[in-house]
Amino acid sequence: MITQEKKTPMYIEKNRLDWEAQQARNHELLNASKYMREKVISEVLPFHIDMEKTKTLSQDQLYVLQAMGIEAARTAIESVGSLAKINEVDHLGGALDLISSLLLTLSITDYKKTEYTIENAHTSIGYYAALSVLGYLDREWVINTFRRGLDIAGHVSWVPGGTQLNGGRLGVMVPMAVGQALGKRAVYGEETWVVCHCGDAGWISGQALNGFNGADLHRAPITFVMQRNGIQLSGSNKQIMDKDPRPIIESFGITILETPSLHEVDVLYNVYKEAYSLAQQGRPSLIYPTGYVSSDNELVDLNVFGKRYNVEKEVKAFAETHRVSMDTPIWIPGALMGYRDVPAMLECLFFTNELPGGKAHHDGHLKGRDMDALLANPTLQMSTEQQTALDRLRSVPRRKVETKARPVPGAKNLELPHSILSEIKLPEAGERVSARVGVEAGYAAVAEAFPDQMFVIGCDLDPSTKLGKASSHLDVNRCFEMSIEEQASALMASGLATSHDEPQLVVFSTFAAFFEGIAREGLEVWRYQRNLNGMNEGLNVTFHMSHVGACTGRDHFSGWALDWITMAMGYLPYLHRFYAPADARSTFIGIRDLAAHYGAYIMGVPRDNLPILEKQDGSGPLWDVHTPWEPMTPFRTYPNAQKAILAFGAPAFLTDEAAHELNEQGTPVDVYIVNGLPCPLQILSDIFSRYPKGVVTIEDGIIATREIGLRGFAGFIASASYSSSTPTEHIGIIDPRLAPSDGHMEVWKHFGITTEALVETALSLG
Repeated sequence: MITQEKKTPMYIEKNRLDWEAQQARNHELLNASKYMREKVISEVLPFHIDMEKTKTLSQDQLYVLQAMGIEAARTAIESVGSLAKINEVDHLGGALDLISSLLLTLSITDYKKTEYTIENAHTSIGYYAALSVLGYLDREWVINTFRRGLDIAGHVSWVPGGTQLNGGRLGVMVPMAVGQALGKRAVYGEETWVVCHCGDAGWISGQALNGFNGADLHRAPITFVMQRNGIQLSGSNKQIMDKDPRPIIESFGITILETPSLHEVDVLYNVYKEAYSLAQQGRPSLIYPTGYVSSDNELVDLNVFGKRYNVEKEVKAFAETHRVSMDTPIWIPGALMGYRDVPAMLECLFFTNELPGGKAHHDGHLKGRDMDALLANPTLQMSTEQQTALDRLRSVPRRKVETKARPVPGAKNLELPHSILSEIKLPEAGERVSARVGVEAGYAAVAEAFPDQMFVIGCDLDPSTKLGKASSHLDVNRCFEMSIEEQASALMASGLATSHDEPQLVVFSTFAAFFEGIAREGLEVWRYQRNLNGMNEGLNVTFHMSHVGACTGRDHFSGWALDWITMAMGYLPYLHRFYAPADARSTFIGIRDLAAHYGAYIMGVPRDNLPILEKQDGSGPLWDVHTPWEPMTPFRTYPNAQKAILAFGAPAFLTDEAAHELNEQGTPVDVYIVNGLPCPLQILSDIFSRYPKGVVTIEDGIIATREIGLRGFAGFIASASYSSSTPTEHIGIIDPRLAPSDGHMEVWKHFGITTEALVETALSLG
């Protein structure tokens, strides 16, 4: 493209050195880890329960699960105890109450047809401890490095035997798990199932409620297991959110399955069987632990609690200390916060029942605690039968399990064959058509070529975003309509991407304005999706943002995405590419490219009619169906040009007339179309070297002013030109507060995005 040899500017060299220094630190961090690798082979206990063949748990299976639960609890407690030595805390309470049900889930998981995730990700030490019991993680490593390194993170993150869906904000995993379940059904067919462990706080978030709706709407094979322990972050459920989740979640079409306790795994397994059966019928469900409460026939009091959990002496002593009668009727939650940490468990029990001495243990630190006494309590001791069953299992040869990282961004994915490309008909040079014509042709071509490797999610806008034709080539299990639930849809798309490890294309499309204002969580979740190799990165998903900028018809501000460029740039570290096509043909090229390479993408497409860009010699369109995608394409060149225009997106066609007029006036200016980002700094360095009298940028988005800080593509170029002697000026939306409700040309004129502005600005440089 640009071949002129120039000395590398100082800022380019500094950037290179800074990058190399960061990579050295990354390498050091990875080397210090134990599990962040491209591939990890684990030797795990051969304990698996076949849901199809196992009607009820055998006594031996029950003993093994109970024994593993005790050992996992001890590991979790010792780990948080070691944190206390450095004056740190963790969410131990919920982590301990997760272990019983999570171990049951792990015993039925095959990481192919059946998988799991965890919505309440602050329970992570319970998750890591459970995996260590099975042999996926080293027990001492879990104890000594939890929250002190890369491997055993403070929230649920992907490790061998773990879930790819890394948890962060509450509620987010609900729609992501739904997407994963729908993907598995499409790929593997029958006997697929996803179990999503969740808390009793995140269920009320908007994305979770939308996720429940999506699960029912598309009959996802999924079950949610709620840790209803009665305690949230800063208080009890009664204090924070005094609502019964069951009727609300059931109203979304989720079947409620009640069970007394998540800690009675033999009874819980029977409920799992029912949930699995419902999943095979396309009926999502929620397992809800009701706990124990007094009835006409039975009194449930502190005496009952003490006997049930073999802590009669401890309960009596605690009750006496706080002058509470042992005959006091109580609700025993079906998921006990702080389970097996007896002092904390009792404080949580009293807290949920509003009794003196009650304390919440969401954080669950162990500062100042007697660890020997804690580990010696009766709930953490195995019976002879439990120990024997676990020892017998450990005497059997272990299974070798391989966990592989997801492909690196840019790896080979779905390459359109020549036979398909040769049939593609795109508009000819000079025709004025919407760039969405290229959208329709591009995604339809991929769907036709790979009908079993593509998913499409829409929000009642497929006729406008032009994904409808692609959907017509796909099976009903690969097209999901979600009405106006943009946030949940974006999250479902990421879940779909983790449903299997073969090449595929997942596309979620809606208007760009809705990404800016509603669906941002879909982009945010990429910030904490960790690959097995330790890298936080976007998943193999395309977020298709239609109607970008002010080029959106006559809808006025309500339908505009004026900040689309800055927003997309904010996620560049997690993306493989961000595309900003200038016409229908370059849109097709971008879609062909994103399908061909694994990774996370943002595609920003304008709505209104734009001319198909033509080669300078008039010999035909600037791009054809076979043209390789490149960050920057030369558009107009003139002899002796010392100035350049860089066009980003829809206004690119304005540069043709501007460059011609400038050349006629004796000021030759070359034009380059920037097709997307990232754009290698060396390319920009060559631009600044080649055009010492100045560079002008033009875009359809907010660039603001130098006084308040340039943003968008203008800000990118202004930053890239740092330490260069080349001056830059920028055309875009400076003041977005007022605009006409007209076509895009009138709107652009109001904002000063015109040919005349390009000419005037270019002349002012140098």
